[in-house]
Amino acid sequence: MDFNFKEIFTAFMVLFAVIDIVGNIPIIIDLRKKVGHIQSEKASVIAGFIMILFLFLGQRLLNLIGIDVHSFAVAGAFILFFLALEMILGITLYKEDDEEALSATVFPLAFPLIAGPGSLTTLLSLRAEFNLENIIVAVLLNVIVIYIVLKTSRKIEKVIGPNGIKIIRKIFGVILLAIAVKLFAANFKMLVA
Repeated sequence: MDFNFKEIFTAFMVLFAVIDIVGNIPIIIDLRKKVGHIQSEKASVIAGFIMILFLFLGQRLLNLIGIDVHSFAVAGAFILFFLALEMILGITLYKEDDEEALSATVFPLAFPLIAGPGSLTTLLSLRAEFNLENIIVAVLLNVIVIYIVLKTSRKIEKVIGPNGIKIIRKIFGVILLAIAVKLFAANFKMLVA
């Protein structure tokens, strides 16, 4: 076991920015209005399970289809880049097709809102740079934060307000943009070397 606080913190911040649970508070509140009740524990556990499962099986899946981790990390950097642009510019590049599915804790909350394409791609990109145990700790810490935010989403929205949520989204968008550039540079070098 090689626990490294810097790696855990960096992986936590990257995942936190990608999952953007605070920025998703308006969506969570909207879901609560439509559904009535969201099972915070179930959504958090399922999202955490999906992320950890993908962390272990994602590499094998890539090998099965003949893609190396560095290529996937470069692709992940592009996804992070576009997610960051969405957060900074307040635009929507990714559109959810199925509006009728907004009625369950598992879909769309646990997947794809929390454990979506961005976070799953990020996990494999992180795996190319960090130790596995540090990423697992970062995932578990994010699951705890997700649970707390889901449980207290109404209170958080009242305290921060809509403008506060927009500011937080933009700050994490800039952080995510910087991470995307770093991830791209590090893995692109490995591809062309």
